[in-house]
Amino acid sequence: MNLEKIIAALCYFSFFFLGLIFPLIVWLVSADEWLKGHAKAAFISHIIPMLVVPLVLFAFVFDVFAISTGTVPFFVLFVIVLGGILSFFIMIWNVYKGIKVLL
Repeated sequence: MNLEKIIAALCYFSFFFLGLIFPLIVWLVSADEWLKGHAKAAFISHIIPMLVVPLVLFAFVFDVFAISTGTVPFFVLFVIVLGGILSFFIMIWNVYKGIKVLL
């Protein structure tokens, strides 16, 4: 097993321990185009779950009336659940891609 495969797999597996930092560093520093492609894909897949945070903030602003009147803020709950499901599937995708690169 060569070093490029291991580093590419670690870019995907870094979803669990290093987040954005490891794939970004590999993407910027690596000279190998194959490795850069995997680091870029891993970096993008790590950013996607973070896009939920502005959506949740927007949902809080949108549902501020529901929160102030004591009713259930359904839009906020919907966005949080949707973000959790999205993060779960992206985590599974990262594990799949990391294992696929190693094989």
